[in-house]
Amino acid sequence: MAQPAVLESELAPYFTTKAPFQFPVNFREGFVKYWPIVSLVLLLISLPAILAFLGIGAAFMPVSFLGGLGTGFFYTVVMVFSLIGVVLRALALPGLFNRTRSGWVFSYYAELLSILGSLLSISIIGVLFGLLFLLLLFQVRSYYR
Repeated sequence: MAQPAVLESELAPYFTTKAPFQFPVNFREGFVKYWPIVSLVLLLISLPAILAFLGIGAAFMPVSFLGGLGTGFFYTVVMVFSLIGVVLRALALPGLFNRTRSGWVFSYYAELLSILGSLLSISIIGVLFGLLFLLLLFQVRSYYR
């Protein structure tokens, strides 16, 4: 196995052997087979939203500091995390289609950033869905060589 990603070896037991439940093998195989296609479609659908987010987000960034320094700072940080996450998900696509470890690692980093952004914006549902997706990612890790 290649060198583990940041926090991968620490998190792996909690999302595999110590996990509250295991996804069925059929579900895992279906996820590995169809997730690259779903991810590509979601990226294409979200492209107009991303462009609007960049335009409107850049316009509102100075105004966000009117709510206080903390509000503006966290808005800026979450916006940067979101953009980096989208880039990482796009970089993961070739690896996901070819089932290489690099695709899994890019998806893993994108999900970690998503969870961190959800924590900063105090989105409990975002954190829960992120952890659920991270659980699934760790359980399909062996499918990526």
